Amino acid sequence: MKLNMGTADRTIRTLLAVVIGWLYFTDRVAGTLGLVLLVVAVVFLLTSFVGVCPGYLPFKISTRKGGPA
Repeated sequence: MKLNMGTADRTIRTLLAVVIGWLYFTDRVAGTLGLVLLVVAVVFLLTSFVGVCPGYLPFKISTRKGGPA
């Protein structure tokens, strides 16, 4: 797979994942909403570390410099 996430996109996703994790583990969000947000945070972390967002692929979106994937 070609990388389709730029540095800014990856940084924002990582920061959002950290904030969501902090909110969950300090019990500021709990229950079903907390679990859903925690799953979103894990997906954000995985996609930011790998550099590929599967949601971008069908639309040929790329935030990397160099054009579409």
